Amino acid sequence: MNRTPSNDAGSRVSDAIDRLAAALAARVAIDLRALAAFRIGLGALLLADLALRSRSLTAFYTDYGVLPTRAFASDYSNHSLHALVGEPWAVALLFAVAGAFALALLVGYRTRLVTLVSWLLLLSLHARNPMVLNAGDNLLLMLLFWSLFLPLGARWSVDAVRRADPPVGAEADTDSATGSDADSTTGSDAGAAAPGASGPAVANVATMAILAQLLVMYLTNAVHKHRSDLWMSGDAVAYVMQADQFTYLLGNHLAELHGLLRVLTLLWVAFLFASPLLILSTGLPRAVVASLFIGMHLGMSVTIRVGIFPIVVAVGFVLFFQTPVWDAVERLVTRLGWSTPLARRRDRFEARARNLRSLGASPPRPAVSERIDRLRSADLTAGLSRGRALFSTVLPSLFLVLILLSSAQSVGYAEVPDPGEDVLDVTEMDQSWQMFAPDPTHTTRWIVVSGSLEDGTERDVFRDEAVSFDRPPRVETTYPSARWRKYLKNVYAADNENHRSYLANYICADWNRTHETGVETVTIHQLYERTNPYNGTVEAENEFELIEYDCSGEFVQDG
Repeated sequence: MNRTPSNDAGSRVSDAIDRLAAALAARVAIDLRALAAFRIGLGALLLADLALRSRSLTAFYTDYGVLPTRAFASDYSNHSLHALVGEPWAVALLFAVAGAFALALLVGYRTRLVTLVSWLLLLSLHARNPMVLNAGDNLLLMLLFWSLFLPLGARWSVDAVRRADPPVGAEADTDSATGSDADSTTGSDAGAAAPGASGPAVANVATMAILAQLLVMYLTNAVHKHRSDLWMSGDAVAYVMQADQFTYLLGNHLAELHGLLRVLTLLWVAFLFASPLLILSTGLPRAVVASLFIGMHLGMSVTIRVGIFPIVVAVGFVLFFQTPVWDAVERLVTRLGWSTPLARRRDRFEARARNLRSLGASPPRPAVSERIDRLRSADLTAGLSRGRALFSTVLPSLFLVLILLSSAQSVGYAEVPDPGEDVLDVTEMDQSWQMFAPDPTHTTRWIVVSGSLEDGTERDVFRDEAVSFDRPPRVETTYPSARWRKYLKNVYAADNENHRSYLANYICADWNRTHETGVETVTIHQLYERTNPYNGTVEAENEFELIEYDCSGEFVQDG
């Protein structure tokens, strides 16, 4: 039968669509081993984040800190489980619960469920004190959100062992009832699958969204930096290195290497604008690009104090290493003779996972008639299928559109509809990636808290030392942590005047709890100095008073 021109045209269009779909799937595919490594990294990050936050648990999250629950209720409309309690022991208990779920995520036990709970607990923790949040916190929360739609437990997990060796007669019931990753490589959860050495790679809306999350972060930040003369001239990093509250370790030794800092500035800008290669490339070329980005962020982690941000990014980049890379890693492990000890460790892990399986086994169910069982199974299967399609496709598609619009809005190219803004606000998915942009921080700032003690003497009651308004030799040491630096920067902002009273009240109470000689009044001073990195001259310096606070007076004072 002769083919008509219309048939030929239709065939060509169909072939083109198939090629386009295959090309897209190849670029958004994530190997299941990458998802497993990413899950382990997420769990470890959550544990590390909780441990780091716990150093200032009382100061930042309790009624004895800088934002007691009465102040939180007055200033914020956020909903937070952590704001329902104010005692340190109760907040510590919430931290412990979050740690338990993070550990379950790390080992891949009931992965979907523990991911959801971990996301909700982190969302609550962020809402409890927004004054201490930075870009790393926001990115971690977003990666955890996208993980809800991904089969993180398909490899290297307790769930994977449970699927491989289910109790007799319990497989179907357990998989459907727990919402675990038991179906993560089939059906709607999997999307397109490309065979790999240890199983398929997953390509669907969720994989596209989580990869796009990192990409829009870089592209948005690139647009902001492009609008800055300091970044485009190559001077930005040299100026950042003059802000001593950020620099530490290697950063303290690089400030005078102006030529190197100029190269690093221009190189980083080039990296930002080249970030689409993370999606456009595949396989080993993509791995090379991702490795370069990881290297830059690890370099950042040993030069400037920006919290967990560099490590969060490095964990996120694990997802960009595709099947050829993981196959090559497995061949290398075999060649180095590490396969046998790794297999022994895997066997021990699987034995323990089976013990967990037996502990969590469902009790036997009463028998039902065959007809009722058939009807119930059919209805349940249809309902689960519809729910799974909504969960794995519609929701991530909606949020993918929202983050793209939010990113465009942050640089002035689009607007998010009001209902979308509400959704982004509730889930903390707003895309505003202005890290060191458009103009980088290049002013050294520190605080002095002069306290008048009951015996008539003066003392810096924040650092417990003699009052001095001279610039400290190492300003970064005046901040207990990167979170304290972020918090104190936000206290300085004009729209956070109440927080100056909250901070002063905390300093009064904390000093009086820990010292025999009490403090009667505290005065918080903000000092700054801006230095030209090339000739060392001071371009600007000043000292001003944030608040003078009577420790026995009203909770909120005008100062």
